[in-house]
Amino acid sequence: MRTRTLSLLALSIALLAGCEETSRQKITITGSSTIAPLIAEIAKRYEARHPDIRIDVQTGGSSRGINDPVKGLADVGMSSRALRASESDGRVTHVLARDGVAFIVHASNPISELTDEQILGIFTGKFDNWEQVGGNDGAITSANRANGRSELELMMKFYELHPEDFQVDLISGENQHGIKTVAGDPNAITYMSIGASEFDIANGVPIKLLPLRGVPASSKSVASEQFPLSRPLILITTPEPLPHVSDFIEFARSESVHDLIRQQSYVPLQ
Repeated sequence: MRTRTLSLLALSIALLAGCEETSRQKITITGSSTIAPLIAEIAKRYEARHPDIRIDVQTGGSSRGINDPVKGLADVGMSSRALRASESDGRVTHVLARDGVAFIVHASNPISELTDEQILGIFTGKFDNWEQVGGNDGAITSANRANGRSELELMMKFYELHPEDFQVDLISGENQHGIKTVAGDPNAITYMSIGASEFDIANGVPIKLLPLRGVPASSKSVASEQFPLSRPLILITTPEPLPHVSDFIEFARSESVHDLIRQQSYVPLQ
């Protein structure tokens, strides 16, 4: 009898735990690896205030973030680029913050700035040694961004390039992959989120941001809309998201998370 009583008690506890988990509402967010760390921090704060909500944040690139909500694979998408006209149907965008994309080199690299011609030469294979662009003798390790990454699309649009124009040594996917590549190779160069780069520089990672067309690569120049290569960081939903999803979007765009946005070196909404 005692064994049966204990078994029934264990079953009751399991059922209660299962009911509690079932009663929790879930929000799935997918997309840009640039935005994901920020959204993860915002999600933690939101979950602390809403114990009945569980938020799952996944990366995969802006293209995934743009497409998953309309395919029913996510409640919210993350994109670090604006949507094209062909991507507007069935989607509503919510600007979260702003960021810029800049070229980064190792902190020990004596290069302080590159012209547009030099940048194009490096990434199209015309220049393969730093001496050709005013640096020390050393073979350039050029790292492009992977297909589907918003940085690549922004780079191609800004410099009017096509995928076949790039002649590079490496392809970097996630932001941290690109940053680690440059931090570990004094002759490497890639282009990266200013926010992500500033964050790592502040934490001792040996990289530096190069100005572009005479404008410093910084959150301040992005905020003033002076930096040439800048972009919105946006969240994407379908036109009629569920109420708890809408509530999270409103929270993510409120002053309640401006401190988290600044901690990631992005520029909050004004």
